[in-house]
Amino acid sequence: MPLRLRLRATVATALTALTLAGCSPSPSPEERREPDTSARLAATLDSPVDITLCWKDDEPGVAGRTVEFATEKAGPYTVLEFMPPGRTTYRHPDLMPETPFYYRLRPYFGPASTAVEVSLPPGEPSEQELTDNQEWMTPRTVESAKVRATPLTARGAGGTDANAAGAPTDFAATVKHATGIHFTWSDRAAGEDGHLLEVRQAGSEGYRPVALLDPDINSFGLITLPEEKRASYRVRAFVYGEQSNVVHLTTGSDPGT
Repeated sequence: MPLRLRLRATVATALTALTLAGCSPSPSPEERREPDTSARLAATLDSPVDITLCWKDDEPGVAGRTVEFATEKAGPYTVLEFMPPGRTTYRHPDLMPETPFYYRLRPYFGPASTAVEVSLPPGEPSEQELTDNQEWMTPRTVESAKVRATPLTARGAGGTDANAAGAPTDFAATVKHATGIHFTWSDRAAGEDGHLLEVRQAGSEGYRPVALLDPDINSFGLITLPEEKRASYRVRAFVYGEQSNVVHLTTGSDPGT
């Protein structure tokens, strides 16, 4: 099943002694092993139950990063947000008191399709539109003419241009009703970790992911939000890069008790 993504908004430990604005990490011996990424994550407790993460953004060719957390160092980790390049902070508020939290970043790399503009009809879909065949919404792989697939790489040889031939092509949007859009594309990537459907709503500056799809998917239907009546969409094939260091904080007592 696809993940419909939403942007949401003790002593810190980290792998390096790097000090970032608002965060002062202090590495423990067991966490000094360096991952193969330039991202260095740090964290502070703003209050007993609010944590702010920050990092330095100097890794070339990154399409974005995931911010992930777990309550045990070995995981499982849950994605909090797919972050656009250039973002260097994340706030995780209103956490469970007296609980360990572990955080890490994972960069992702990969090319996006050409964007398409979509304008939806005003209002809401009719009862019939909501009860008619909804197969168009199901993420699936539609067989099409064979295309040459390009293996995607994370920080691979040749820089960002190495992945360019793996960009999805023939990206198209079909309006199904007042809140529904059916997207199709040709998948030209090999070895991808998945696809991200991205949106830039009218008046906003950049794209943000709205749906996370499995590898090889090339057909998907989106139910939009009210602010997405007029928007630009594109789809991105991607692979994950090397994760950052893991930072650990334990929340304090609930200030409200």
